[in-house]
Amino acid sequence: MGDEDLWRVLRGIADMPYGAGQIAALEQLLRRVDTADDRHLAFVTRMQATTGYIYGGEPAKSFVTFSWCLSEFDRDPQPYHQRHLHQLLWHFKYMVSGLLKFPEVPLDRTYAVLDDMERRYRAGGHSLQTVHKHRFRVADHVGDAEAAAHWYRLWQTTPRDDLSDCAGCDPTSQVGYLADTGRDAEAVALAEPVLAGRLTCTEQPQAILTALLLPYLRTGRGEAARDAHREAYRRLRGNLADLWDIGDHIEFCTLTGNEARAMELVERHLDWLDRPPSPAAAMHFAAGAAAALRQAERVGASTVYRRAAEGRPAGEVSTAALADELAATATELAARFDTRNGTSNQSEWIARRIAVRPTGEHLPLSASVRRRPARPTGDEPTIPLDQGAAPAAVDRGGRARAGVGDQPTVNLPANAEPDELLELAEESWSRHDLATFRAALVAFDDRFGADELPERTVAQRLTLRAAERGEEGDFEGAVELNRAALDLYRKAADELPAQVVAGRLGVLLTRADEETEEGLSLVREAADVLDRLGDARQRAAGHDRVALALLHRERWADALDALDRVPADAGGDRYLATRIALHRAHLLGQLDRVDEALAAADEARRLGRELGVGELVTAACLAYAGMVDEPADAVAACDEALLVAPVDGELPVRVARARALLAAGRSAEAVDDFVEAVTLCVERGAEGDAFLRWELANAYRVVGRLAEAAEVAEEAVLGLDRLGAQAEADRCRHLLAGVYAALGEIDPALALLEQLASNLDGPDNLPHRAQVLEEAGGILYDADRDAVAGERFAAAATAYRLADLPLDELRARRREAYAWFWSDDRPAALHAVEQVDGLAAALAGQQEQSPPVTYELAMAAEVGARVLVGEGRPDEAMDRLAGVPDRLRSIEAFGEAAQVEILAGELLLRLERPAEAEPLLRRVLGGLPADSRPVRQTAWLLARALDLLDRPAEAAALRTEHDLDPDD
Repeated sequence: MGDEDLWRVLRGIADMPYGAGQIAALEQLLRRVDTADDRHLAFVTRMQATTGYIYGGEPAKSFVTFSWCLSEFDRDPQPYHQRHLHQLLWHFKYMVSGLLKFPEVPLDRTYAVLDDMERRYRAGGHSLQTVHKHRFRVADHVGDAEAAAHWYRLWQTTPRDDLSDCAGCDPTSQVGYLADTGRDAEAVALAEPVLAGRLTCTEQPQAILTALLLPYLRTGRGEAARDAHREAYRRLRGNLADLWDIGDHIEFCTLTGNEARAMELVERHLDWLDRPPSPAAAMHFAAGAAAALRQAERVGASTVYRRAAEGRPAGEVSTAALADELAATATELAARFDTRNGTSNQSEWIARRIAVRPTGEHLPLSASVRRRPARPTGDEPTIPLDQGAAPAAVDRGGRARAGVGDQPTVNLPANAEPDELLELAEESWSRHDLATFRAALVAFDDRFGADELPERTVAQRLTLRAAERGEEGDFEGAVELNRAALDLYRKAADELPAQVVAGRLGVLLTRADEETEEGLSLVREAADVLDRLGDARQRAAGHDRVALALLHRERWADALDALDRVPADAGGDRYLATRIALHRAHLLGQLDRVDEALAAADEARRLGRELGVGELVTAACLAYAGMVDEPADAVAACDEALLVAPVDGELPVRVARARALLAAGRSAEAVDDFVEAVTLCVERGAEGDAFLRWELANAYRVVGRLAEAAEVAEEAVLGLDRLGAQAEADRCRHLLAGVYAALGEIDPALALLEQLASNLDGPDNLPHRAQVLEEAGGILYDADRDAVAGERFAAAATAYRLADLPLDELRARRREAYAWFWSDDRPAALHAVEQVDGLAAALAGQQEQSPPVTYELAMAAEVGARVLVGEGRPDEAMDRLAGVPDRLRSIEAFGEAAQVEILAGELLLRLERPAEAEPLLRRVLGGLPADSRPVRQTAWLLARALDLLDRPAEAAALRTEHDLDPDD
């Protein structure tokens, strides 16, 4: 590779984002540069490497490249050295800051670099403002408050010059000092004009926003603190070099009572401690993380982490153990710094950070949780939050789910016998009166729990205890209790209650075990016996249980046949009739008999209203909302449900209402409901919040609140990964990549798409992998990173070919050709056009062409023409465009047709055929919207045609009309 090629590679590397990728490319280039005989290139490459190491998270390596450049500069000055002198002097600041962060570097070495920096600044006639700033930093680091105050005053009173830190970074350091010395109001006032201006430095505005977190908080500006945290952390989260500042954000979450958020940040960045940018950053992060984990332990939010420690392979570690490990790491590093510095400043500071606890009122930070989550006091039932329609909120025993919130006071008969209390509980259960149900059972246990009771009474208590277990979500326990009850009833030869219990047991078994036929046999045998021996209500309930067992096996038609055997009045039990209507609605819906299903759900709503049972009305409304086509009707049904839903029934209603609102185009309202749903989910410790956060992130995206969409999608990805739901996590990553791209955060978007492409490496995933690669190419192309875009489009085209999707392959190859063309890699562009031509020929041979095929064939001709123009072959290019505009207009692609005609006009001018170009360009110009981008280009070409036709007055008038430079 020649020197010119190496220079071109260096320019490409300079355009790469900071990080491990750029560092690897720089080090590879350095190895090649050192074999070439180009001192200038070697110097500039190391100058670039110094900056890359600093901002890429490996500052220790910058000491070597900086020293090499400084030695080279002093040893044999060359003209090119002077062109880079400003940057070399600027790098002194990196060195002073960096040396402080490594305890193995003697403090004398830092002072020596500072002295050399001052000497060179003086010799060059530069202000010493930034020298004073870095002397202040050293004094502050070692804890010399008097010296720090002295250098701070000199820093503030010395004039700035072009070697001073930028308008964002200088105030950031000031804000930090003012905050540390208790002058929070001054810190905020200093930062306000800075934030109101334009900050373009690599470190801003995230650095100054991070510095403002505590001043904002301590001066009562909670909303400003929250917004600063959200914006700054989003910018920091992907850069290893910012580990120190991420520690500040973890501390802020702990201080504001956001333990869950702090733990998420710790988990997300914990592995960075295996490769920290510096010991100081590791110390800072470890201290903040230790404080966060200890606070999580205090509030009962502990979990387990995967962590490798010295002498131990990666494995699970508890929150408490990890907190102790991180605290020890931070403490040991602080001691090393203090040994180097001869003070105790770092140890005292780290001890304070490790002891951080919440102060003041809770400040909500999350965009997904509205209130501070209440800690669960016991095991909560899992609430199903799958992405499909739920079976009318029916539990495994066939009843609508009941609430377990605060219950009203219940008055029970003082002298009730055991069987009376159990009958009252049984009746209350069937009527959805959980307060009386529980009160009766508590009274039974208090009064008779220690007594020797008849087998029938014990069996009935076991049956009701099984109902309790089912209500709590312990279905295995319910099965075992029902088996025990069934044995007792059979032992007592009590046939009717035995068959009722057998039917209930069968329903549970069909839901829990898909392999055995025991459950289905039990419910059918029970229904047959009840048909012969039971009353009308027992017969109706028996057939309903058969229907439920078949429903659990997804035998929809058979289940509906079983329900058809139930009398219309359900044996006179209106509560049972309401439940049967709910089951019928679900079955009819599964059979796509939607009108009948909606009628059944409406019937259940009506009966539930008449009975005054909010639980049943809620379930019926949810069933109706899940099937109705019109989103507004679904919203109305959910609104009704919210009025009557029991405490623990609100969550599924909020979810259904949010989805309906989103479908109805009422996205802002949907956001509110999704936030409420996530909050409820977190408060109750229910599973499923990660799935809801995914939906909430999409709702935020739809309403254009992209920062919140990014934050919530990040939380969702973490949660879905934790659950092992890779397919859903990858779909959420796809959403997040799009949000990042819309925010202009190109590199995080590309990193996610790269991860997705890697995850989608199986043959069944080829179409999705191709789509992801093509999207990455599109992002790169829009960011003018055309060469890398060409590589992505080429990879996408290959994946489309392997997936046998020729039209998609043609589109990707066409886009590849454009990318190579604009990257000025003409051989690659020509090769891509050859592939485009082959694909286009195959598709053009089809007898019937759909509009997408017509479009791609037309645009393939256009890209081929552009590449040929670049090769100086305008005649061939012009031939390719014949008939293309008409084909595009035939499918109403009018903008693209105009684009091709503009290119044709340009080609006619190149071919010295202005008489043909003039009417074509005039027609195109007349058809373009006045404010569209191609207007000026078309006007310029038309003016040129008029010049060539010797019509200067018309050309001048056209240039005046469109504000074109006559000399351009």
